Order: sequence, then C-alpha cells, then structure tokens
Amino acid sequence: MFALLRTCALAAVVVMIGSAPIAAHEGDDHGQPPPAASAVSAAPRAEAASDNFELVAVAREGHLDIYLDRLSSNEPVSGATITVDTSAGSVAATPAKEDGTYALPAPWAQQPGRYDLIFTVVAGDQADVLTATLDVSEDPAAEGAHASPFDRFLHDITTSAFPLNGTLVAIALVVGLVIGAGLTRWSARGAAKVLAVAAVLLISAPDTRAHEGEDHGEADPAAHLSHKQDLARRAPDGSLFVPKPTQRILAIRTAVTAQASYRRTIELPGRIIPDPNASGHVQTSVGGRLSPPEGGFPRLGTRVAKGDVLAYVTPPIQAIDVSDMRQRQGELDQQISIVERRIARYEQLAQRGAVTQVQLDEAKLELQGLNDRRAALDRTRREPEALAAPVSGVVAEINATAGQMAQPSVVLFQIVEPSRLWVEALSFDPLSGARNATAKTGTGRTLQVSYQGAGFAARSQAVPVHFRVEGDAGGLRPGQFVTVFAETDEERSGIALPRASVVRTQNGQDLVFEHVSAERFVARPVRVEPLDGARVLVVSGIAAATRVVTQGAELLDQVR
Repeated sequence: MFALLRTCALAAVVVMIGSAPIAAHEGDDHGQPPPAASAVSAAPRAEAASDNFELVAVAREGHLDIYLDRLSSNEPVSGATITVDTSAGSVAATPAKEDGTYALPAPWAQQPGRYDLIFTVVAGDQADVLTATLDVSEDPAAEGAHASPFDRFLHDITTSAFPLNGTLVAIALVVGLVIGAGLTRWSARGAAKVLAVAAVLLISAPDTRAHEGEDHGEADPAAHLSHKQDLARRAPDGSLFVPKPTQRILAIRTAVTAQASYRRTIELPGRIIPDPNASGHVQTSVGGRLSPPEGGFPRLGTRVAKGDVLAYVTPPIQAIDVSDMRQRQGELDQQISIVERRIARYEQLAQRGAVTQVQLDEAKLELQGLNDRRAALDRTRREPEALAAPVSGVVAEINATAGQMAQPSVVLFQIVEPSRLWVEALSFDPLSGARNATAKTGTGRTLQVSYQGAGFAARSQAVPVHFRVEGDAGGLRPGQFVTVFAETDEERSGIALPRASVVRTQNGQDLVFEHVSAERFVARPVRVEPLDGARVLVVSGIAAATRVVTQGAELLDQVR
C-alpha cells in the first residue's frame, strides 16, 4: 500500500512537471497556427445591386465610404447624387474622389448592431433605390480588453497560453513530496531517491524562458488590427476577395456574356508587304559606276515623286570600244564634210536651174541625220544613265554608294507608299474571298484587312493569300510578321470575349474570372478558340449572362 502511494506521488510530480508547455526555440513556433487568409475579416461592409448600379458601403471610424459602379462594366460612377436613409435620418453623401467614391458621416456605425440602409442613387437620367444591411459586430480585441482579470486567467489556462515556469514546477515538486511524506514514513534512502528523480526531471525540463528571436510576452497590440484591413486575398476555396479601392487601382472592368453564332476562324502566319501598285525597285539597265545627283543620294524615309532622279550610272567603256567609237566618229565626220560640200554646190546650181529644189532638200536632210548620229555618239561617251523613281513614295531601302560598280540585277533603291500596304499569309485551308479577316501584330495591334486573292502554286505546302490593310497603316513596315485571323464557312456557337479576359495558368489551363459579387471573383476554367485579332470564342466553361472580367484579369491572377 505504501509503495503504491509513493509511486502515485512520484507520478503526480512527473505529470505536473511534464505538463509544462514546451517553449518555442529559435526558428520554431509551437503556439496556435496563424489564421488563414480567409479568417482575416475586412471592415464592416454592405453590398447592394440593381439593374444599373452596384454599391458597396464600408464603415470606417465613424463614417461610411460608398463605392458606386456600373453593374455590367464595373466602371466607377462619378457625379452621382446618393441619399442614404438610416436610423438617424436621411443624409446625403458627398463625393470624396473623382473615381466614384462618396463619403457619409455615420457615428452610429461605431456601435455593434445591424443597420438597415436605403440608398437612393441618381446618375444622369438613371435613378435607382438600393437596400442593404450593415452588420457591425463586436471587436474581439476590444471585448477582451474589458474582461476581468479572472476571466482572462481562465481564458489563458484553457487556451494553454499561461506558461508554467520553473517556480511552478518547484512548487509542484514540494507539494508532491509533502503529500508523499504525509501518507507514509519514508526512509532517508527513499526520500533521497525521490529527490534525485525530481531533480533530474527538473533539470531536463525545457526552459520556459524566451530564446533568441522570441517574444513570450504580450502579443503586438497592432496584430489584431489586420483583421480590419481591406486587403485583396485568395480564400481557401480559390475565390478572390478584392475590395473596391483595389479594384479601382487595378482598373478592373467586366462585361456580361452573351451566346451567339460565329464563323470559325483559323490563324495564318503572315507578313507585311508593299502594295505592288504603289511600290517599285530602282535598278540600272547596264552595269556602271554610280554617282549621286545634285544634292546627294536620298536618305532613308525621304519622300520622292515619280520621275525624281535618284542616282546616275556611268557605263564603263573598254579600250576596243573606244577605238571603234573613234573610227565611227571619223567616218561620220567625213560623210558630214562631203554632204556639206554637195549642199554648197547644189545651192549654186539651183540658182541657174541645173539642180532641182528637191535634190537640194534631200541633201540637207542627209546632213541633218549625220549630225544627229554624231551627237548621239558623243553623248554615249559623255552622259551617264539617270536612275529615276518609278512611283511616288518613301525610300525604304538604299544600296547605293558613290563610286560603286552597280550590276543590273542589284536593287539600288526600294520605293514604298506607307499608306498602301498588304499582308501576305500562307494558308493550308481553302479560303473564300467574301469572308472577313483581321491581322494582329506582335505588339497586340489589330488591323482590319480585306481579301485580295489567293495563289494556285503551293509555297512550302501552303497557298499564299493576299490581304489589303484597311484604314490607318501608320507604324507598319514591310517584312513585319503578323498573325491573320480569317473566317471560314463553318459556324460555331459560343461566347466572344476579349483576349485579355483569358489567363493561362502554369499548367496550361485557360481560365476567366467571374464577378460573382461586388468584391468577390471566382476563376472559371474555359476552353477557347481563336475568333479574330482582338477576341476569342469561349465554347465551354461559362454560361451566358455571366459577368466576366475583361480588363485586369492578369492582375487578379497574381492575388495570393
């Protein structure tokens, strides 16, 4: 019996010593896990929506911040008149910012309770009445501050927040020894054994003092304030809570989806080419040495008119050619001299009637022809070939240098009219010329193009198709790569959305964000197909009449 009592007393000491909470060491946290993102609540708020408007009222420090947006587009509404009916009476809100934010004094919102609010909104020719309920709950931090010391002590004990230090362990040890001594007569050897075991347990018990980098005192008073901060965050179910101020910073815009039928669109690789009727190449007909015109060669980007001289080419003359030309010149000079003498003799004979006037005129015509041939031969040796612009436009390419020996196959200048450009695409499917098409550049610019024709000869197992760029072609250049979206005869049913609405995740899944409530967004996986340069066709994943984010989806995807 006595042995059993001694054992129970010793066990009680061991249990009380071992029940002390183990203190957190450096880099460890043995306390309560931090609250999840979803557990962090925002400031008290109320939401209301009508066919035209969406409203969010947030209670902060004795006033209401009211955010008014268009329901369909999520665009802030500025310049509206908002009157709020509260338990304290009817109060008009005043514009706080130019981005659709309004302020309203609300000292009653500092007291916990449920408040029914009626908002009367007038914006332009639209007027709506919206109702909402503002639920202001008791602040847990403030409630704990007014609790009694005994209640806080009980709370600490039940939550294991009251640490047992070395003093409490020693008290438990003494109590256990006294109880054991009162119940039985221990021998000195038995008491020494108990004390030795208790000392070992006390030494081996973890120290409850704070270690380096720890703070076992009271928590930071500012820590509880985070539950009143409006921070964008992702909930455990994947939905996003994005407060209205954050939506304004990110410029979030939405659109209501609609189901419709569209022609199936295919993507074609293409590049910008000059209009064949408004561009040209400048080449020399014979090889020769280049020389600039008066004022020098034209610079890149210089506008020239049709017929403007861009360069001169002086053909080289070989030594044998020079000898032949000199011989020919001598023969012509001899013939000219003979004809001149004949004409002089005919003029004298014509006065006496020995030679008719017809013979005299024929001799003069022969002399004129010989002179022309002699002059042409001289010009061949002295005058270079003038290279003129075949069309009006801008100099897009220059391969000319003074003194350069130009070859007939080399393009010296390329003239392009920037306002008249085409797109050459390669298609593997037959296209009809009556279908619409658009082109998209690498920078995201969308071009409207019209079908011009398709070739019959295959090029790289594809057929070249030409489109003309309609509208403003400024900023485009020949050779620039584009993607052409051309319609086919096949029709598909789906929802057309801007390409910026679709976000691709790390696993390659396409998704869009549905605006389910004023400050909540949910990611919806979708399957899309190309539609044109600015839109995609959603064939599955969302239904019609759904509010989908059309601007800022990439920024929402970064919320964690």
